[in-house]
Amino acid sequence: MSELRRALVIVDVQNEYFAVGGPLEIQYPDRNESLANITRAIDFAEETGMPIAVVQHQHPAGAPVFAEGSEGWELHPEISSRRKDSWKHVIKSYASVFAGTDFEAWLRENQVDSITVVGYMTNNCDLASASAAEPLGFGVELLSDASGAIHLANELGQVNAQQLHETLLVLVHSNFAAVATTNDWVRAVEAGIALPKGDLGSSAMHGRATFAPVA
Repeated sequence: MSELRRALVIVDVQNEYFAVGGPLEIQYPDRNESLANITRAIDFAEETGMPIAVVQHQHPAGAPVFAEGSEGWELHPEISSRRKDSWKHVIKSYASVFAGTDFEAWLRENQVDSITVVGYMTNNCDLASASAAEPLGFGVELLSDASGAIHLANELGQVNAQQLHETLLVLVHSNFAAVATTNDWVRAVEAGIALPKGDLGSSAMHGRATFAPVA
């Protein structure tokens, strides 16, 4: 079996997610803790020579969020201060990093077979990117403590950020990605092994056993 070739993908770590009181302010996990894990993953990827892509969501000037050139659109200073010319820079306007970009081509040019996703949000761009990778044949790892979610409420109900984040991680791990902490990911990279990934069949069986009505 050939050695696993990873790329670290930094998804939308932009000021919009750190604007106190803003609609997209990350609520869970603590955004400063998730940011610290993101930067740790970046520094580790640099040390190991792993390809790195930084992704930036963009809407036209004047848009309420991620307006091109606005402060909220800018990468967080912890990311921009680390950014190097060797990194792939992806500008996107859809949730998935693959949609309307040359990201897939860059992965194939660099012979990458698995992407490690960090950044925001678990409930939108992380989820969309992980699911979009499946039909393209790329493995996905999502770092649970280097990502985050927001509170949501609409006509169908409401869900707080912790419940949303944790539920989506169970969903993602059941099919689309191997979910792990930054510590576990570092150990897997050092060992040259893939992170263990769940599957829908066994997740469904365990779920049925867990929630089966008591006779």
